[in-house]
Amino acid sequence: MKLLILDRDGVINEDSDAYIKSVEEWIPIPGSIDAIAQLSKAGWTVAVATNQSGIARGYYDLATLDAMHARLRALVAEQGGEIGLIVYCPHGPDEGCSCRKPKPGMLHTIAAHYGVDLAHLWFVGDSMGDLEAAQTVDSQPVLVKTGKGLKTLSKTLPVGTLVFDDLAAVARKLIHN
Repeated sequence: MKLLILDRDGVINEDSDAYIKSVEEWIPIPGSIDAIAQLSKAGWTVAVATNQSGIARGYYDLATLDAMHARLRALVAEQGGEIGLIVYCPHGPDEGCSCRKPKPGMLHTIAAHYGVDLAHLWFVGDSMGDLEAAQTVDSQPVLVKTGKGLKTLSKTLPVGTLVFDDLAAVARKLIHN
């Protein structure tokens, strides 16, 4: 199985320090929907692991989050592709859960769902927490320069981190390699 795991905010859709609180605020990054569809059509399963502490903070509810993810699935389907499992951490940063990145709980959930080993799978994110979660489970950390990516790029990245301009560039690399 060819499995790719993505962070959501800043990788697939625009990010906001004020949180993405509604379907209207959920705006795809140019090229990201097509990239997911192209990966899907090329035989890749694309899963998503996303921290969503806005739920714990009361900024939006689960129905709103589900609506955002339904929109994501619909847009990818319109392009002839499919999104796999979407897992999220609804907890705040101080709740001590095992799922909030940089902890690897969501990655383990995805691996168990698909019956795969996380070692060497690519996990694409825009933050240090994403890269650290990938490193924790021996996945390949991949940084995109969208979202918080340029800010993250100014830090010391985990050894072996791959860097791409955006998700479309990641898709081109995986499909044509």
